[in-house]
Amino acid sequence: MHREIERFLASPSDSCVLLLSGGMDSGVLLSLAVKKYREVYALGFNYGSKHNLKELTMARKLADHYGVDFRILNLPLDFLKSALLQKDTPVPEGAYDSPTMKQTVVPFRNGIMLSIATAFADNYDVKDVLIAAHAGDHPIYPDCREAFITAMRHATMKGTYTAVRILAPFVFLTKEQIAEAGREMNFDFTRTWSCYKGQDLHCGVCGTCDERKLALGFNRGLDPTVYADVPGNSK
Repeated sequence: MHREIERFLASPSDSCVLLLSGGMDSGVLLSLAVKKYREVYALGFNYGSKHNLKELTMARKLADHYGVDFRILNLPLDFLKSALLQKDTPVPEGAYDSPTMKQTVVPFRNGIMLSIATAFADNYDVKDVLIAAHAGDHPIYPDCREAFITAMRHATMKGTYTAVRILAPFVFLTKEQIAEAGREMNFDFTRTWSCYKGQDLHCGVCGTCDERKLALGFNRGLDPTVYADVPGNSK
């Protein structure tokens, strides 16, 4: 297990609030959180993205599998500009890189969700709020970077009665390292969703599918995901 994950697990604690999108990163983080915490509250957000329903369906399955409290909160962000939100703007296809994926940025999305999760934690006397931001997102999403997480942690600890702290155990890990940690725990990646198009199957060609394939070792035959662009997989 990666040393950052070992450090995270080293100190068992009472309870946490976890942002559970239904993606592979937050899914693996949930599987770790149930080892560290006696009680886990998982929050999913219905914020109007094209893949929201697919993500939240998977998030519910993950929460049920691990036996944690799961709540879906409505968070309408359709007034913001993003390829994830506008129906007339296609989800970009191609490599998971800055020129492609900047179109999918939802401004301050993690900041908004972390703020709500922090209020929830403070209200229920929960000390930690967990987010699965990772190193692969740093060039594209400003609210996934270590500096942002540190600044938010400082703000939440100063702005709450219970000194809620935000933790991002994967912030220095790549998505491949997260996938490897999941495999070590026999995590079932078929219970997760990545594709931004939100169709019946993962499309296999958008940026997030490209990233998922790389992380899970698609070219090595290790990726259990069914993709629509692979012959014999489409319905």
